Amino acid sequence: MARKRRNRSAFDDSDSHERWLVSYADFVTLLFAFFVVMYSISSVNDEKYESLSDALEGAFLGGHKVQVIKHPIEVEQELTTIKPIILENPSTEELQKKQQLSDEILKERRELQLISEQFEDVLQPYVENDLVNVKRNDFWIELEMNSELLFLSGEAELSRKAIPVLKKIAEVIRLIPNVINIEGHTDNVPIDTVEFPSNWDLSSARATAVVREFEAYNISPKRLSAIGYGEFQPIADNNTNEGRFENRRVVLVLMSQAFARYGMNDQQRADMLNIKSSVDSSQ
Repeated sequence: MARKRRNRSAFDDSDSHERWLVSYADFVTLLFAFFVVMYSISSVNDEKYESLSDALEGAFLGGHKVQVIKHPIEVEQELTTIKPIILENPSTEELQKKQQLSDEILKERRELQLISEQFEDVLQPYVENDLVNVKRNDFWIELEMNSELLFLSGEAELSRKAIPVLKKIAEVIRLIPNVINIEGHTDNVPIDTVEFPSNWDLSSARATAVVREFEAYNISPKRLSAIGYGEFQPIADNNTNEGRFENRRVVLVLMSQAFARYGMNDQQRADMLNIKSSVDSSQ
């Protein structure tokens, strides 16, 4: 008899310890149902909100009315608009044109390198005496000649010693089609003569004299242009004799045919430099 009572007591103790799970499960279920109801009325329906409020008051307060402050849930009405990103879709013709231009740029870069080396070779004595300076860029060559090599002071007529220099230059540029600009520059010392009222007139006249000499060497005038900058493009300090000596100059600029042929503006030229990484350089 004692053994049976012990077994019954052990069974009763185990059963009483597990009964709380039933109540807990009911509470969780009720709580879940409550949040489901709250979610279902989140679209802010006044009638549903009032009905729920009354039901809750009746359940928890025994029918006594209390003031309930309602804070409707604001629902965003305007949807975020995503603007599409417009990607460039160049045509096959445009890609071919860019590729063609890129190839021509690379080809002419090599050609300009050879031409600059020819200038340095035929004008070596003048380069060594700092009377001529050859500057090469990827898209043009500058041949800078001191005015004292070409003209007497204050004059625009070519001197005798200028003829052999310009003849050597003409032999190099005669066989190539590139456009050539001749730029005249002066120092800032004023000039006021009947023939040259200002440095503008003197620099323009000197550039024109060089252009005419090249034309006499059978260089097509369609390739030539004369530009006078006066005193306004100095490369040295005009307050010293050495600086004024450097500023008095005539510059021959031989342009790349790739750019000249397509007639692009500065922005288009800048864009073309990014076609290939091998074209992105300047000196």
